[in-house]
Amino acid sequence: MKNLIIVESPAKARTISNFLGKNYKVVASKGHIRDLPKSSFGITVEEDGTFVPKYSIPREVNPTVRELKKLAKEAETIFIATDEDREGEAIGYHIAMAIKKEPESLPRIVFHEITKTAIQHALDNPRRLDMNAVNAQQARRLLDRIVGYKLSPLLASKIQKGLSAGRVQSSSLKIVVDREREIKAFKPEEYWTIEGLFEKNIDASIFSFDGQKMDKMSIKNEVMATEIVHSAIKESFVVESLEKKERKSKTPPPFMTSTLQQSASTQLGFSPKKTMMVAQKLYEGVKTNKGNMGVITYMRTDSLNLAKEAVSDAREYILDTFDKDYLPEKPKYYSSKSKGAQEAHEAIRPTMVDFTPMVAKDYLNADEFKLYRLIYNRFLACQMTEARLESQTLLFNGERSKFKASGRKLLFDGFYRVTGYSESDKLLPELKKGQKVTLDDIRPKQHFTEPPARYNEASLIKKLESLGIGRPSTYAPTITILQTRKYINIEKKRIHATEIAFTVIEMLEEHFAEIVDSSFTSNMEADLDKINDGALDWQKLLGDFYDPFMKKITEGKTKIKSQKMAIPTGEFCPKCDSELLRRKGRFGEFIACSNFPKCKYTTDLEGNAPPEPEKTDIACSKCGEFMVIKDSKRGKFLACSAYPKCKNAQPLVPPRELAIPCPKCGSKILEKEGKRGTFYGCANYPKCRFISNGEPLERKCPECESMVVHKLLKTGEVYECIEKKCKWKEAVPEDKLKVKKEDEKKS
Repeated sequence: MKNLIIVESPAKARTISNFLGKNYKVVASKGHIRDLPKSSFGITVEEDGTFVPKYSIPREVNPTVRELKKLAKEAETIFIATDEDREGEAIGYHIAMAIKKEPESLPRIVFHEITKTAIQHALDNPRRLDMNAVNAQQARRLLDRIVGYKLSPLLASKIQKGLSAGRVQSSSLKIVVDREREIKAFKPEEYWTIEGLFEKNIDASIFSFDGQKMDKMSIKNEVMATEIVHSAIKESFVVESLEKKERKSKTPPPFMTSTLQQSASTQLGFSPKKTMMVAQKLYEGVKTNKGNMGVITYMRTDSLNLAKEAVSDAREYILDTFDKDYLPEKPKYYSSKSKGAQEAHEAIRPTMVDFTPMVAKDYLNADEFKLYRLIYNRFLACQMTEARLESQTLLFNGERSKFKASGRKLLFDGFYRVTGYSESDKLLPELKKGQKVTLDDIRPKQHFTEPPARYNEASLIKKLESLGIGRPSTYAPTITILQTRKYINIEKKRIHATEIAFTVIEMLEEHFAEIVDSSFTSNMEADLDKINDGALDWQKLLGDFYDPFMKKITEGKTKIKSQKMAIPTGEFCPKCDSELLRRKGRFGEFIACSNFPKCKYTTDLEGNAPPEPEKTDIACSKCGEFMVIKDSKRGKFLACSAYPKCKNAQPLVPPRELAIPCPKCGSKILEKEGKRGTFYGCANYPKCRFISNGEPLERKCPECESMVVHKLLKTGEVYECIEKKCKWKEAVPEDKLKVKKEDEKKS
């Protein structure tokens, strides 16, 4: 082996291997191989104010690192071929450090698409690792660690255990909370609309009354609406004017990460996370009519640049497939309005214009095809001519009232030829100026203004992008983190802030305003861009942030009042005479004694004590006291009445015994219920640890004579050998299927 190419993804490695000969070995690091430790802060602040990250190699990554070290020793040249962004640059740096190589000594190859031509061009034009980009990523990582590790414990101590805060996460959450505040503070206003139906079925809306133009909110109440209606009924109307104007519908730019996520959400119903997962596959390599290769360019980008060769191919295809009227005289190029956009990158586009959706349908799965077609059509559309439409306006004039009717007509579809045109023509009849028309019907309608709509994932990403919060690679993960932390719920595709989100944001607004300030977060992103450009020292950025932030953390430990819910009720405990408090628990609010845990008196908000556990005549097998029936998330169970002195517990219904003995010790096998459903274990546990997630059968495996188990899989029911080394498996015959029985048992 002469040359070693190291990428992040195994799929990417397989695709690139297809393009290269025996002189190249392509391997994957499987993502980051060094990171800050999970169990500690991982950053040392030296006396001179220097920040030293303590990177470590996670245990699960050690086999990969050992393989990379071994291959690196055998290789003549080692190429770093990670993605061309800060994250990819940092991964390349950590790979070099892990295999004991000087990072800047290794050739670095970059490409925006995984095709044979792009890979060969990259190998012919290697560069060195960009340490400015590495330092920009390090600064981001350390900033996020400082905020997360120092602010999260403060939130947990002052509000609720398990809470966390993040630099981008918190400012994003404030946007959602602010929208909820707008909705709660919203007061609806009444307004009326008046629609008239004129002869020839012409729908028109009130335009003016007594010379005053009527906009949406002009008609405030029923009195005004009634006056206009009664007047209009008596009036005679004539055609005042019929105007026709031609307008152009501009071609849309190609996709970048944010707009792809937004369009995939609105048109395909994909979440941002799903969009990026599918796009990753399309980028890293899928089956095509030309072999396995990437069919789109890199999908994490905020640039709208397009390669000249790609534009040329698109123009040639448009001319051959459609008509010369669909091809503009000059190629179209676009520039991004995103703050800090990396214009050296490319927009998201197909890598092969001749790999059309018609061809792709035979090679891609359903989700891949939908997203690829969206990307392909958008790229083609951005190089086509504009669509032309005719807008029509017809005014009917009465003595006091004036009505306006609108129409439209598609004159030339242009780029709509590939993206589709959803609206239908609404043509107005040819009427002459001064011609009399009859008002056949008039319809007043009451309305109330609506509160601002809650964000969905697409509109939130659009908002984050417009404010400069985060970068293409962070949009989807940010929303996922907010969901995981229970700060937001997504119901019917709309994002709702939870109660705890309001509490957290209120505390941060009061004591850590910069963390939730969108302009501060945006400026921080701009500073990271400066580090990337070599215009700012990353250590200075960290120092300027760290000292004032830590001062606030220290002050907050004593100055910030605890917001854990413990409101005095003014009443006293009937058991110990201590004050009763109103608290919030897992199942909602309740009243509890302030002398807890010495006194465990509790009631609900209406003063009802929790029901006493039902007594049984079963004696505890450990201490002899009687057992009681209690409730849990997984149903009722038996517990010792002497709890917490005795913590013995057992199922309410004894587990079913199987007729088959344990294959390890010969004891009975029991059917049990666990967190993940039904399983089968030895009755001699913990001495014998036999366990199976399939029901053991008397049947023996025809290949190795081991026990056979019956499993319920998503794909159906199977008989399977219990030994993992043995791969024997067969489908369960229809006459022996147990799905129905199992479903009845669960219900």
